[in-house]
Amino acid sequence: MSARFVITGTDTDIGKTVFAAALTAALGACYWKPVQAGLADGTDSETVAHIGGIDPDKILPERHRLRSPASPHFAAAQEGINIGLDDLTIPPVDGPLVIEGAGGALVPINPELLFADLFAHWGLPVIIVASTRLGTINHSLLTIEALRNRDIAIHGIAFVGAEQADSENIICRIGKVRRLGWLPMLDRLSPETLDAAFDAHFDIADFRS
Repeated sequence: MSARFVITGTDTDIGKTVFAAALTAALGACYWKPVQAGLADGTDSETVAHIGGIDPDKILPERHRLRSPASPHFAAAQEGINIGLDDLTIPPVDGPLVIEGAGGALVPINPELLFADLFAHWGLPVIIVASTRLGTINHSLLTIEALRNRDIAIHGIAFVGAEQADSENIICRIGKVRRLGWLPMLDRLSPETLDAAFDAHFDIADFRS
């Protein structure tokens, strides 16, 4: 079976979408953002296509495009929408698939459903993207615990930011997760620079097994 991964973060605005773009490009995968909250500044799907150099045919349409840049449960309520599990069936694709959640694992989709619950329902392995900034140990271990409490398979953790070897090592040791690699902050994001950074700091074989 082709690789299929869910990407979640330890927080918002930590580089999750950048990593998702890099992985999508490296695998030649399709990309799907099921719920996009906030449209005015562009969407994550547009960002992935642009910085990853992804063929538009491999960017799957969002199931929900919400105008407000807020938690999906709130943004949906503003538009009179209640998003449920039946709305978020994984679309069939040929080949690898990268799915990106919104914010962190415990972001609510509706008042009774968290993204972590959706991940458990899907049954796909999850990759955690963690910032290396101060506070990442706590945020990362809490994310690991939340996923494990739902019996979600954690494929590994990818770090984004200035390299912090001690923080990265202690998270992986205590959390008992595989360190997949580290993506530095890039002065210029382009398909070329992103591909080079991913190739230098990750082993694509880790995403094919």
